[in-house]
Order: sequence, then structure tokens, then C-alpha cells
Amino acid sequence: MNYFFNPTARAELLEHVAYYESRQEGLGKRYLAAFISSMSKVCEAPNRYKVEFPPDIRCYRVIGFPYNILYRLVGSEIEVLAIAPHRRRPDYWRDRL
Repeated sequence: MNYFFNPTARAELLEHVAYYESRQEGLGKRYLAAFISSMSKVCEAPNRYKVEFPPDIRCYRVIGFPYNILYRLVGSEIEVLAIAPHRRRPDYWRDRL
């Protein structure tokens, strides 16, 4: 299954990569690899992960980093709505629906 980004979620991902890279060389690359690995698992079985926000928004952790990927199925694809930090307001991204 393929995925696509809500435009704001793509910007979040790039901000996170830049932030980690500014903290330590190579860390941004590791974050991006962790995100891609997490999305591979989501793409294998997107319905495996529980609905966090009814009716259809699911959540999966970015392994090794304090972020959750919030996504939903749109037809035969996955829409990434947000890559939300664990410490941020849990519903800041809802205007993206």
C-alpha cells in the first residue's frame, strides 16, 4: 500500500529532520530512516493499529523517537495527517481533516 502526506504533515517531517540534524550530525538521517521503517509497517497492515480518534484516525509510533504518526485510509492509500510529538497537544492537527 502507498502513502501520501497532508502538506502540513510533510512540513512537520522536514522540520523534525532538520531539528535532529542540527542537534547531531547524522541524527536527522536516523530519524528519517525510523519514520520510513515505521511507515513500512503501517503500509503492510494499516488496519492492524487501533483507531485513536474516531471514526478512522489511527496511530503508530516512530520507533526510537517521541513521535506518533497519525493516519487514515483514503481509498486504497494511506494519508499521513501528522507526525505528532508525544508532548504536544493531542489534537492540534484536527483542522487538517
